[in-house]
Amino acid sequence: MARLISLRMDNPLQPHHFARVDETPDSWFYQPPRIVTHIDEPACAALALFYRERLPAGGRILDLMSSCVSHLPKDVAYDRVIGQGMNVTELSANKQLTGAFVQDLNKSPALPFADAVFDGCTVAVSVQYMTRPVEIFAEVARILKPGAPFILSFSNRMFPTKAVAIWRALDDHQHGGLVNLYFRLSEGFGPAEFVDISPIPGRSDPLYAVVASRA
Repeated sequence: MARLISLRMDNPLQPHHFARVDETPDSWFYQPPRIVTHIDEPACAALALFYRERLPAGGRILDLMSSCVSHLPKDVAYDRVIGQGMNVTELSANKQLTGAFVQDLNKSPALPFADAVFDGCTVAVSVQYMTRPVEIFAEVARILKPGAPFILSFSNRMFPTKAVAIWRALDDHQHGGLVNLYFRLSEGFGPAEFVDISPIPGRSDPLYAVVASRA
């Protein structure tokens, strides 16, 4: 049974919610390249299918917290796919990216783009590592065009020493509620939708998505 962390209504997210077991610089942790996917093949395929349904073909896509794969459908053409990550080797191995840059969002949430330039944004199985999620979500709202989707997916996989305390304390459905809270507090999005996109329940990695569009 997951342990609930109490959230105050006047200021629901407190600094201790974002404490981590390993508080050393993230740049140290992500320095060794990991040329792997962090969910199994059926879950990867399910995420690609979900992206096909929710991201506009021919659009400009920002893949935040990216690595060696972006999980986009391989037979859909996008105008640009820009990846932000923590390891240049991983980003260089990602053949779906048309451009990439290294940035620690937990240190510097501000994104190096003008307002309203992207048609969609994704974060694949990494939201659990955000220590400043509301600031990051607000930045995503700024760089998205009105109506463009922000898609965050997550499973039950994580690096537990780098996941924030509130994430470690909640179960999968409560994670959906937490991401919804991030959307609401950022004040840049419409209502969020929680979707179970697990491909083969009980036989593959579980997979969930929370989606909201730029207001």
